[in-house]
Amino acid sequence: MAKLGEGDKRWIVEERADGTNVHNWHWAEKDCLPWSKKRLAQLLQNIDILNGEGGLWIKTTSAVEVDGEAYVNIRKGKIIPGYEISVKLGWIGEAKDGSGNSLASVEGSVDLPYIADENANDVPELKVSVREESAVAQRLREAFLVKGKPVVLEKIAQYVKDMAAGGPAKDELAEGVAKGGGAKSSNNNNNDKPVVKASGTETVGKTVTPPPNPKTAAPNPKAQKEGFKTITLTERFHCRPRDLYSVLLDEKRWRAFTQSAAKISTEEGGTFSIFDGAVTGINMQLQEDKLIVQRWRFSSWADGQYSNVCLTLEEPEIGVTIVKLTQTEVPEEDRFGNATVVENTERGWRDLIFHKIRAVFGYGL
Repeated sequence: MAKLGEGDKRWIVEERADGTNVHNWHWAEKDCLPWSKKRLAQLLQNIDILNGEGGLWIKTTSAVEVDGEAYVNIRKGKIIPGYEISVKLGWIGEAKDGSGNSLASVEGSVDLPYIADENANDVPELKVSVREESAVAQRLREAFLVKGKPVVLEKIAQYVKDMAAGGPAKDELAEGVAKGGGAKSSNNNNNDKPVVKASGTETVGKTVTPPPNPKTAAPNPKAQKEGFKTITLTERFHCRPRDLYSVLLDEKRWRAFTQSAAKISTEEGGTFSIFDGAVTGINMQLQEDKLIVQRWRFSSWADGQYSNVCLTLEEPEIGVTIVKLTQTEVPEEDRFGNATVVENTERGWRDLIFHKIRAVFGYGL
């Protein structure tokens, strides 16, 4: 990724004099962590979980801690949330006997160590702890698990829904539309068309595009179906092509570097299942040590919806392998309406597959 101020000026977004981000074409990123802290505090503070049922009183406290990162990107008027946060909140409980005498008062905490956009449709892990070890304290903790856990998860689901809607950027986007400079605005002045911004392997928009590389089998964007995108990545490894080819089609090695279940056929027409079944597909074409072509899908995509994956392996010099990934027909949204499919798929290839292979098998440069 080029540093700020570096690179070919033709590929850098130029700001308009009036500050308008026409049609929200450029990446507009907003830090949502301060808003997330405030919103989660609103959702989770001072909730009555039990109010005397079974002689127990339980409620959450005002202590809510949120760490991590949260942001919203707006691209072409589409809201793309991103977040990886941990949440910790306090709770208090009291048990009384039939006469109303207090048996014990305890304090505890609820920890949600990982809430992220990549698993927005999954139930996050939730741990409930109490500071005492008495039988009454454990009874209160178990009561929180039964009665309080569903309440807390419902509030977290609301936060996820709020982020999917744009978080604090939602009102700003609506305001931009009202002023004519947002996602729905139009402008016929060609001088106001956004210039391109390049970031890593991703290029973002304009009429000026780089000349195609004849050595790369990149799909023609005009041929793509509406609502689908193409991912392209180029990665270098310190190994021979046969080493990497073997890793990509060896279910035992997949299990090793992903720490998840994998079942992979090494035959054309054979099927594969990786990441505990989250990704499945079919081997369409295999050329030993050179090429892997697959039909490839996430379980969260619409039924019958597959992308096309092409992995080419080249060896420009002995001991160095270049992998070129082209994945076409990646849906912009999954069946649940989440608009982070392309971003998460690209990040998965880069961080959970290619980087892990380097780290585990020592193929890094």
